[in-house]
This record gives sequence, C-alpha cells and structure tokens, in this order.
Amino acid sequence: MITIERTGFHGWANSWRMSNGEVELVVTGDVGPRVMRYGFAGGQNFFKEFTAQLGKTGEATWQPRGGHRVWIAPEDPVKSYAPDNAPVAIQVREGEIVCTGPVEALTGMEKKITVRMATQGTAVEVLHELRNSGAGPYHLAPWILTMMAQGGAGIHGFPPRGTHPEMLEPSNPLVMWAFTHLDDPRWRLSRKYLVLRQDPKNSNPQKLGTYNRHTWAAYLLHGELFVKRCEAIAPPAAFPDLGCTFETFTNADFLELETLGPLTTLAPGQSVSHTERWTAHRDVKLTTWTDEELDAVVLPLV
Repeated sequence: MITIERTGFHGWANSWRMSNGEVELVVTGDVGPRVMRYGFAGGQNFFKEFTAQLGKTGEATWQPRGGHRVWIAPEDPVKSYAPDNAPVAIQVREGEIVCTGPVEALTGMEKKITVRMATQGTAVEVLHELRNSGAGPYHLAPWILTMMAQGGAGIHGFPPRGTHPEMLEPSNPLVMWAFTHLDDPRWRLSRKYLVLRQDPKNSNPQKLGTYNRHTWAAYLLHGELFVKRCEAIAPPAAFPDLGCTFETFTNADFLELETLGPLTTLAPGQSVSHTERWTAHRDVKLTTWTDEELDAVVLPLV
C-alpha cells in the first residue's frame, strides 16, 4: 500500500513523503519542482543534499540544493540556470504526486514533475514535462539531472558491442567537453561500460556523454544501487550535445546522472515530456569492476 503524507524536510514544511514501506521519496512544495529524497525507507538518501541550502527559498539566483530536477538543453549559462526558488503547486492523487512550478520569467517555461510509485518493490516512474508558456517558439530538449550523494560510483552501459568486420556502422558517440580529461583516475572506460567515481577530495570537474537506445545509469553507494532508465525515441542526430541521451558529471560535491530527450521546437502552449524509471537494490558488491563482474552483478538489476 502506498502512503502519501505531508511532512517537513530539512526546514521545508511544505513537503510530501511517498512510501510503499520498502522505499520512500520526498518532494517539496517550497521550491522546485524537485525530488529531494529517494531511498529505502529509513535508509540513506541516494541524492545529494547541500545542507546550507536546505529549507531556504526566494534566492535571486539558482541554487544547486541537491536532489532531482528537470532542465532545458542545450546548456545555456543563463536560461538553463533559471531560478527554481519559488513555491510549486502540489497535487496529491491516487498513487501519485504532481509538482508544477511557476512559469519561469527567463524562459517562459512551466516545469512539472509527476512521481508514481509501485505498490510493492522499489519501482518509481518519474514523468517530466516542459510547457512553453511564452509568446514565441522555443527550441529545446528535456534534460533530467539527478545529483547523487558523495562517495559512490556512477555506472553506464554502452550499446551492445560487436566485432569487426561484421559490424561496420558506428554504434554511439562518446562526447567530450573541453574540461574532460580521460587520464583522470576517476574514470574507468572498458569495452562495455563507463564508470565514474565521485571523490570528495578531487575538485576537478569531469564530464562525458554518449547515446544508448535503451539508456540506463546506476550509482553504487555504500552497498546499495540506484538505477534510472529511459528509452531513446530517435536516432543520435536528434539529440543535443552531439547526440547524447546520457551524460555524467562530477566534482568534489556530487556526481550527476543525466538523461536527455530529443531536440524539439515548442510553439506557445505546446509541451514535451520525458519519462525515467527508477529502482533501488540492496547488498550490491563490486570488487574488480571488470566487464565480467558488471555483467554478473549490475546488468541483471537494470
């Protein structure tokens, strides 16, 4: 059975907790829309929390805060960082919570996150919507970012591998940023997987992106694994950032698992949506981080 109750969360009195007894999540109506917590009931929060920013509202500039959010791609140093520091409308329905933010002054966008939890197990469906409430068309892609807590490791699977000369077509891009350093010790690139470790002692930002028709990413934190999945509905050429459906970023404070939808032009009044599906898993151990171990331990959970 799913319970949804109004609660306080680190100083935000206008928050809601959803739980089925095994996992729980928290959204807040004081800022956002954001999912600020997801994890096993009574257990660790998979998501990063910026302690000094919790419980606060009304700031003039965008605040990292932590948690899970929806943005606009391609990244713009102004419009992508439109503040989400105002109250959002919360609707509690049968088995779901709908969080709708106010129209952004910078972009004319209305952002909405809807969370639905399975009655048993750990599955959560997260629907993200962008609605153009401005006066003119807007060219964008949904960009969904989950800020993970410190000290874990992000894992992403490449599309199925093959052999030469049987498979001559390229399978996916591997996209770098100007600050991407492949010799950074936090990276591990193998035949099948991309792994990025979060190190609180390493402040150098790192980022890579890629494409996978069946996009998934995972984060291993203290023996528990968070998994998010989405489906690409178009070929790489339709996606931002040289064809990415997945991107991962880290610095000393957090690691981000990011999924992207295809680029589209929204006329005034039009909307676009992007769905992720989450699960959580206990007692996950990795020691060698080889393809063989990841195949045996992580892949069955995806």
